[in-house]
Amino acid sequence: MKVGVNFLNFGPGITPESIGRWGQAVEALGYHGIFISDHVAITPSVTPRYPEPYYDALITLSWLAARTSRIDLGTTVIVLPYRHPVLLARHVANLDQLSSGRVILGVGIGNAQDEFAALGVPHNRRGAWSDEAIEAITALWTGTGFVSYAGKHIQFDDVSAIRPRQSPHPRIWVGGNSESGMRRAIRHQAAWHPINQPVATLRDTLAPQLRAEAERLGKPVPPLCPRIRMHITAEPLDEATRAPGTGSLEQIRGDLHGLQDLGAQYVVLDWYNGPDALDGTADHEHAFAMLARLAEEALDLEHETTR
Repeated sequence: MKVGVNFLNFGPGITPESIGRWGQAVEALGYHGIFISDHVAITPSVTPRYPEPYYDALITLSWLAARTSRIDLGTTVIVLPYRHPVLLARHVANLDQLSSGRVILGVGIGNAQDEFAALGVPHNRRGAWSDEAIEAITALWTGTGFVSYAGKHIQFDDVSAIRPRQSPHPRIWVGGNSESGMRRAIRHQAAWHPINQPVATLRDTLAPQLRAEAERLGKPVPPLCPRIRMHITAEPLDEATRAPGTGSLEQIRGDLHGLQDLGAQYVVLDWYNGPDALDGTADHEHAFAMLARLAEEALDLEHETTR
């Protein structure tokens, strides 16, 4: 099971220099990937959790590609309706080429209504639009010559196929804890990327539901690649109320072992723990120390020499 880190590409204390340090620290500590979130228009509903400065997801990952050599570069998650699929296909394929095939494209349908309105994108059709976008993007990545796509919401003719480095294309993760998110992952043969779901809920409810839905649709069961919180406390937290990935090292280790037992291929640890964490974006050393402690005492990762 691989372990990656979701870090903040926004808020007080985030600078080009700090972004580079995050990539190098995550790689040096032995983690397998670094992941970031996506917004385009920082509107009133978005600002409380994702304030300026906000660094674009794909441009930031390009910056990190030049400052790392091994770790995966992922999104958790790109909001599909915010970009035309031809544009997104090219940006991601180019990044995959420039990074020697290290991209993971986590995708979602988004939710902030005022952000959709600012971009002129219909909020009420975002699910259907996103399904077509995934189809169009994979067609562009795997096609030959000129590619056309004719959907209800997305249409284009004779666009040159866009080749990424990975074959047949970069890994796709579909975010969303809902049944529609599960079905989207199954239909598109992508990994399912639930967020902040307790291990017991995944084991007893969601994983069986995922298997049953895949069987109903006659498709393979998607790989499981969840994102959980990351916060080490000096004392154990109450099991009845704690979020997965939080608590003592023993509790977090138990969460990770539980996810591994479920067959999770990848787990993303989420450094961002809500609006009260924004002031901590200027205290990168605290985050690096927590990551180092987790790597040394709970994950058995192979460290590299710190740059």
